[in-house]
Amino acid sequence: MPLISDSIGRVLGKRYRLLSALGTGASAHVFLAEDVSLQRHVAVKVLQPGLASDEAFLKRFRAEARSVASLNHPHVLRVFDWGEDTDGPYLVLEYLGGGSLRDLLDRGDRLSHSQAAHLGTEVAQGLAYAHARGLVHRDIKPANLLFDEEGRVRVADFGVARALAEAAYTEPAGAMVGTARYISPESAEGKPLDGRADVYSLALVLYEALSGTVPFVSDTTQGTIMARIGSPLPPHEALGPLDDVLARAAAPEASARLDAAGFAARLGALASALPTPEPLALHPPDHVAPAPLNGFRAPAVSELTQVSPPAGKVKAPVGTKSGPGEIFDAEPTASGRRTGAPDGPPIVVRRRSRRKMWWIIGAVVLALALAAGAVLAVHDKLFTPSHPVPTLTGLTLDQARTAAGKDHFTLVVQKGVRSITVGVGVIVGQTPKVGKVLKEGATLSVVPSLGPPAVAVPSIAGMTCGQAVVTLKTAHLQGDCVTGQFSDTVQNGLLISWSYNGQQNPTRAPYGSTIDMVPSTGHGPVPVPTSISQSDTYNDALVLLQAVGLTGKEAYAPNNTIPQGDVISLSPPSSTLVPYGSTVTVTVSTGPPTVQVPNVIGETVSQATTTLENAGLNVAGVQGNPNGTAMGTDPPTNATVPTGSSVTILTH
Repeated sequence: MPLISDSIGRVLGKRYRLLSALGTGASAHVFLAEDVSLQRHVAVKVLQPGLASDEAFLKRFRAEARSVASLNHPHVLRVFDWGEDTDGPYLVLEYLGGGSLRDLLDRGDRLSHSQAAHLGTEVAQGLAYAHARGLVHRDIKPANLLFDEEGRVRVADFGVARALAEAAYTEPAGAMVGTARYISPESAEGKPLDGRADVYSLALVLYEALSGTVPFVSDTTQGTIMARIGSPLPPHEALGPLDDVLARAAAPEASARLDAAGFAARLGALASALPTPEPLALHPPDHVAPAPLNGFRAPAVSELTQVSPPAGKVKAPVGTKSGPGEIFDAEPTASGRRTGAPDGPPIVVRRRSRRKMWWIIGAVVLALALAAGAVLAVHDKLFTPSHPVPTLTGLTLDQARTAAGKDHFTLVVQKGVRSITVGVGVIVGQTPKVGKVLKEGATLSVVPSLGPPAVAVPSIAGMTCGQAVVTLKTAHLQGDCVTGQFSDTVQNGLLISWSYNGQQNPTRAPYGSTIDMVPSTGHGPVPVPTSISQSDTYNDALVLLQAVGLTGKEAYAPNNTIPQGDVISLSPPSSTLVPYGSTVTVTVSTGPPTVQVPNVIGETVSQATTTLENAGLNVAGVQGNPNGTAMGTDPPTNATVPTGSSVTILTH
């Protein structure tokens, strides 16, 4: 590329005269130029001459230049014209005199939270505007964020990065480092890009503007690129209230990242909640002073100063005039008179007389001045003590009144502002600034915090507590699961309700506040039905149990009084409260209890009687010799009979 100084004075496209160099990079020189047609200053970016022979680049450059020239947004740098010259393609841009964010950061300046939120909002709005029109910047960095003289930011170099990406031209080794510091993970991996790649880069730019460091930067370009793939944004105490929104804007996966419109909205909400930012300390970089525009001419020296009187004609000093406006134009003579002067005493005598008169007048004027000064001193409180303005920011209103009263200042409380970092009633701003010296009785104005602004509470119906906590966090709210409650309609583990400060299911709550959430512990306990009677069968009982959300289990037992197949009892018994869905055991009668007639053959009558009675049977009598040996029973041995039945002993 030719030396940048070689191009000064050239006229591109028969219209743009290059006046001075504004900067240079690996792929372009930037000049301050004069638009000789419209007589205005513009910036001209002349790209590397080698690009002129690259057809792929020229095709893309022409298309991108046309697209970018159609952008009209207050935070996108205007492109006025474009063309091709012997030195290479060039763009004609809006000229801004406030320097770049890179200039500001290189001086060691850092942005406050308010400044970063406002700057980020403006840049994200410009990006959202361009993204909606199908343009992705691809190279967002501090050097491409330019300011006008009033501190308004513009995004520069739209379209150039994409055109260069398709060029065969290769920048010198190491030239990519500046871009690699802010490149998105998907850009590093060569994946298709959309506007969220610009959002990632802007998040890293704001991170640097707040903290002074760029995350993921290592000793090599490759290391810098690889460090951010799959890695979330590292926390930094300097980020303050911007921590969460920057983390979302710099999510390693593009699908989880905010788009430019969402980024602008969240930063805008933060900006409105934070104190009004101080103006940026812009110091535009020095460059060669531009030549005057055509049609303008600086006045000559003779037009700025009065012409000296002709030789020989000198105005008389005060006291040598014979009348108003007279000028002696003759040379003095030996008598002390001037030839041509009016008759009268010698000039020296008149000078002494008039000098005395002027002394008298001066004394009178001095006396009057002293008197007036005394009056003014009283009126302007010149003798009233002065004190430095104390620090009131960070104090409560009562503390601020006490601090102001110590030096007899008057405190005026202005309309409060919302703040996400300062508690309600604490001072967030004051006028005049701390340290300015004021007289007693002067007024100090303070702005109290009204606490955090309200934010929309997202819908968390149908969520578990864990899911709701994550959802609330995205809206800058906290979630707290309190003791659960029974619910006949809400599934166990899902939320029944949520509240803030006693208000059920609120739609808005203060920034950072905690939402209390009540999860369902499922259906409440139910009583075992009392409608199940001993005349019911098991199936009858099961229907009644299922009607209240319980299940049944069948069991059997003999019973002398309840007929076979009817319900004897329930376990747990009727009226007992049991968990919803519990199982109740239903015991069903098998009729009276039975017993098998034991074998008593060979036993004496006395022995056989004892055996039968021990089995729950009654001995009806002895058939045969009462002193004989048993040879059987009636009913016979092993016959099943109801307990308590009568049995006859048979003997020889």
